Amino acid sequence: MKFVANNYKSTEIIRIIREWSELNQTEFGKTINRSRDSINNIENGRNRMFLNDFLDMCNKHNIKITIEKTKN
Repeated sequence: MKFVANNYKSTEIIRIIREWSELNQTEFGKTINRSRDSINNIENGRNRMFLNDFLDMCNKHNIKITIEKTKN
């Protein structure tokens, strides 16, 4: 599956990755050493995730990050 991240809020991207992993917030949190409350807070915009943590999460869940410059 593929989507253009620019079309989504950061909170939605985290939720999409979790849903692709077919895990609830508790299970997903355990895979990245976070609590269910932490995942819930990230998905609801109350907390942010550092880029290094985001990249680590993507690696653990087989998510490929591609950056592409678009034409003007």
